[in-house]
This record gives sequence, C-alpha cells and structure tokens, in this order.
Amino acid sequence: MSSWPDTIAEYFYRLAASGWVPRRLFINGLPDRETLLPTTGPLKLEVVSHCWKYAHFLAYQLSSLVLYPPKDLSVRMTVFYCEDDPATREVVRFFDQQHANNVCWNWRPLEKNRLFRRAIGRNLAAVESQADWVWFTDCDQVFHQDCLDSLANELQGRSDPLVYPCCVYRTELLENNADLLQAASGQAKVIDIDTRQFFACRHNRAVGALQIVHGDIARRYGYCQSTPYYQKPMPHWCKCTEDRVYRWLLGTHGTPIDIPGLFRIEHAHKGRYDANRRTQPLRSFVRTRLMEPIRQRADALPDRAPSQAVDREKRVA
Repeated sequence: MSSWPDTIAEYFYRLAASGWVPRRLFINGLPDRETLLPTTGPLKLEVVSHCWKYAHFLAYQLSSLVLYPPKDLSVRMTVFYCEDDPATREVVRFFDQQHANNVCWNWRPLEKNRLFRRAIGRNLAAVESQADWVWFTDCDQVFHQDCLDSLANELQGRSDPLVYPCCVYRTELLENNADLLQAASGQAKVIDIDTRQFFACRHNRAVGALQIVHGDIARRYGYCQSTPYYQKPMPHWCKCTEDRVYRWLLGTHGTPIDIPGLFRIEHAHKGRYDANRRTQPLRSFVRTRLMEPIRQRADALPDRAPSQAVDREKRVA
C-alpha cells in the first residue's frame, strides 16, 4: 500500500501534468530549438529499457538488434534489471555473448526498490549518456527490419527536444499461454517475431515507450530529475505515470516521425505486479474486458488492418 504522502504526491503530479501547475516551478526554461545542435552524419543512439519479470519480452527486443542490426547509426543498448530476477539475468548473460554490428550492450543492475521506479534508471542513463539521441523505451518493443536505420534518417539535422514514432504495430492482448510468449520462454535464445500477428496503432504523443529525446536535453535535465517523488525508491513496481510528467516538464507532446518496423507485444498478465496478487485479477479484467475492446475499435481504421503489418514488411524488404 502507498503511504499518504506518496498518494498525495502522485495526484499532485497528475494535476501538474494536466497543466494546473506552472512547470517553471520545477524546471528552468528549456533551450530554444535554435540552440540545440542538430547532428548529421553517423549518429549515436542510446536505447534505455527496463525489465522486471519480463525476460521473454526482453529476449525478443535484444534479438531484434542481433537479427536486424543498424547500418547507419551506432546503438548503445542500456538495460536496467535486477539480479534477483533469475530469468532476466539469464537473458542478459546470454546476449552478452551475442555480437551485433554497431551495437554495444550496457547492462545496468539495480536494487529492486530502485528498479521499481522506472524514472530512476532513466534519469541515471540520461545524465550519463554521450549519445546524440536517447530513446526511452520498454522491453516489450521490438526493433524490426529497417526500424533503426529509418530512425537515423529521420533524425538527421533535427533539433527537436522530443520526437516519437507515430505508428507502432501491436498484437492483441496475449495471455501467458499464447504461442508468441511461450516461444521466448525457457532457455534464452535469439528469436524473431511473426509480424503477421501485429496490426497498426497510431499515437498522437510521446507515450512512455516512445520518447526519443535530444541528447543535450537528456544530459541537462535528466528524466524527471527535478521531481523528487519520481526519484524515490519504491517497495513494488509502480504504475508508469512519469512519462506524462516528463512531457509536461519539457513543455511538449513531441514531434511525430514515421518509421517502419517498430512492434509492441501486448500482454494481458502484468508479471511485474505479482507482488500485489490481490489486485492482479482486477487489473487483468480491466485490461482485457474493458480497455482492450475500446482500443481495438480505435485502431480498426482502414489503414490499420492486421494484414498491413505484413504488407509493410514486404514493401520494406
């Protein structure tokens, strides 16, 4: 259970992110776009991911870098995890032995209570990064064919503080016994997704796993560095509301960009919330029975048919 101060802080920042609080109270004026140096030529990208009891998703994510390594930029793949999570530890150790061109692995073990607040790891990575751009993502995102090279092309000469992919291909909500999830369970291995199981979904803002930040912004402001509540270690995995606060602090929803080959594995059972088993059935019911039908209807536009993911991959190939 959250303490009263934490509950009050949570609601305060939700109100703040809705525009009820002046952000200048928490962050000094951001640099003008004109002062952010645009980078051209070979770019450096740092991808920052978290994993707690989602080892099979992480296996797909890391496999995508091995199977589809970028040609036009260098990637530093930073993964925050906990040694107390044996399945994730095995995946990390397996991929540490895998080579991918233009990719370097950066494994960052954290204590559980620091891992459970995603903003802590993101802030550590942001202020330490030497990259031109930092992509804050989640371990259920897969960088498929041409995804990262298309991103390199989109980022050439840009000086936006925050950009985001406006189209992601996602699965339906998958149960634990789904073939795609079972295939990546067990012994760690390099494994690819079946793109025919995904359909297009559009976004109109830089949501939590799609935040690609200019390196100068990341180094100067970190990730929710000026909001102490989001830098506080927690006893359990926290619902990831800090991405709204981050957009509020930056004063932007982000600039949309269009890149192919980005996939997200949607899952009904939230393994990271196992510590609170009493609320797990309710969470699953809300996601599968209430929210998923709404999302399906929202995504079921003519240009988002399930076959579109396959067709697009064929055109890229």
